Amino acid sequence: MAMERTFVMLKPDAVQRGHAGEIISRFEKKGIKMVGMKLMLISEDLASRHYGEHVGKPFYEKLMSYITSGPVVAMVLEGDNAVEMVRKFLGATNPQDATPGTIRCDYGQMIGRNIIHGSDSLASAEREIGLFFDDDELVDYTRIDAAWLFE
Repeated sequence: MAMERTFVMLKPDAVQRGHAGEIISRFEKKGIKMVGMKLMLISEDLASRHYGEHVGKPFYEKLMSYITSGPVVAMVLEGDNAVEMVRKFLGATNPQDATPGTIRCDYGQMIGRNIIHGSDSLASAEREIGLFFDDDELVDYTRIDAAWLFE
């Protein structure tokens, strides 16, 4: 079993449209453990560090405006193969290409309002967790149902 941590952000459209609880519930029901979570406004500085690889791309300014436009829910999730499992939950980046049953298909409309971000690799997860959370904001604990989830 490869327990991993990954970073997930419910973007402003998820919060504004009232989908945060439903989306978090999907992860919990799967047995993915929350070890950090906060509601926050992203500063221009944090947004530019988070999306630094997109500087100069045609959509960068719209992305920056969107991600700083309202509150987000930043989370650190932990589970067996968490990065890959969470990415499957999210679906394709463009909600119109996402498989039914995935978060982006079920809640998203267009690529510029795709409702959720999830780390695409362990390296990205580590970097993004470090951007959004201090070590003392992450909680180590054992879920009471862990014995029923993992062999």
